Amino acid sequence: MVRGDGRLNHDLDPGERAPKDACGVFGVWAPGEEVAKLTYFGLYALQHRGQESAGIAVSDGSKILVFKDMGLVSQVFDETSLGSLPGHIAVGHTRYSTTGAPTWENAQPTFQATGHGSIALGHNGNLVNTAELARLAAALPGGRGPRHRVAATNDTELVTVLLAGQTDPETGTPLTVEEAAPRVLPQVKGAFSFVFMDEETLYAARDPQGIRPLVLGRLERGWVVASETAALDIVGASVVREVEPGELIAIDANGLRSSRFAEAKPKGCVFEYVYLARPDTDIAGRNVYLSRVEMGRRLAAEAPADADLVIATPESGTPAAIGYAEASGIPYGSGLVKNAYVGRTFIQPSQTIRQLGIRLKLNPLKEVIRGKRLVVVDDSIVRGNTQRALVRMLREAGAAEVHVRISSPPIKWPCFFGIDFATRAELIANGLSVEEIGSSLGADSLAYISLDAMVEATTIAKPDLCRACFDGEYPIDLPDPAVLGKDILEQPGTSPALLGGAGASDALRRP
Repeated sequence: MVRGDGRLNHDLDPGERAPKDACGVFGVWAPGEEVAKLTYFGLYALQHRGQESAGIAVSDGSKILVFKDMGLVSQVFDETSLGSLPGHIAVGHTRYSTTGAPTWENAQPTFQATGHGSIALGHNGNLVNTAELARLAAALPGGRGPRHRVAATNDTELVTVLLAGQTDPETGTPLTVEEAAPRVLPQVKGAFSFVFMDEETLYAARDPQGIRPLVLGRLERGWVVASETAALDIVGASVVREVEPGELIAIDANGLRSSRFAEAKPKGCVFEYVYLARPDTDIAGRNVYLSRVEMGRRLAAEAPADADLVIATPESGTPAAIGYAEASGIPYGSGLVKNAYVGRTFIQPSQTIRQLGIRLKLNPLKEVIRGKRLVVVDDSIVRGNTQRALVRMLREAGAAEVHVRISSPPIKWPCFFGIDFATRAELIANGLSVEEIGSSLGADSLAYISLDAMVEATTIAKPDLCRACFDGEYPIDLPDPAVLGKDILEQPGTSPALLGGAGASDALRRP
């Protein structure tokens, strides 16, 4: 059962679009529990990781049902829809697109028939060998690729097809999902935290670099896997450990089984600590909130300011602003009020409202900031539009001075592993010096934390972190730029040779 009416949520973010992560995943194996509802609340905790679509797949041991649609978790599901998903295994997903357009066809979990039943899969991350995977899918024995033509144009669908279509090379007998996974996963390159299922088993797998987080939790009567520990907390699961880089986990009536499909080469994303993850989440044994506070402390030491008040750009800049205030001795205050209900809406803003820009989301507390010299702490600058509008708004509200402090270094490189930054040409730090950026923003001063100070605040060893968006050192070899990009499977001019033949090209291209 797959539901959807083709509606598309519009992102009402008229200033600079914040960096977006590529999805949140949640899986549960729990006989006797209402697993659809557990997954619903788990996805609620992961809503920040993807706001374009949401979906849940459930198995009762004999069949898999999938329910997905465009929109927030609370918009997609209600008591009736959750009640129509009985079973003891579930996989859930919240999506932000980094490969494939934000359409209903690309909503997850993906679903495919197998030689033994079916498979549903959710993915957090982004793959860099999508074109190669398309060729492999098209070349599956017995025409598996053409028989699995779908409207989806994302890398997740290709992995699902590959897992569904493996056969024994000698007999041609279809392999089970558990037999197929060790063959397919080593061929997948990039960042991936997969949570998937067949009718009887829940699976989880993480790329050898462990770029995106994935954790394992224990329920009284079952197991949970999720993108963040905060999702375990909300369903009452205790944290057991992280799914290790290069590890495949299978959970069924016989218990939990762990195997390795690749050697672990840890390169966790440092931007998870800066912005992406919830502050109440732990990653690699380090609490995200404490990391952000420490970034603020170190930022204050590296970039002091003569000011009267420290304020944050809520909510992402708040922990670092608290740390900056503690280390500098400058009082911390609430200078901006955030409207929590602006951000996702079916109503398109009028041109007049668009021109108001950031005021849709933030409004200054004039009585607090009037006449004050302000330190404004934010987590990052991408294009600079938000900060420019914010500085202007604070000055109009009476601020005497505005000193901008950023708790991450300048972003100079694109991410190919699950964060949808601007293109390199659009990143403001590529074309201007720090002083020129500050002048462009209209700030009295601008300073960023150093790369080493940011890394040290995480307490994770620098070689074990992916820092590519800051220093251009990518932990995974990248293919030719011609086969990279969000729309690689949607380009009308994509050659048949690239995607494995005319049939595959037609099958994988968006209608």
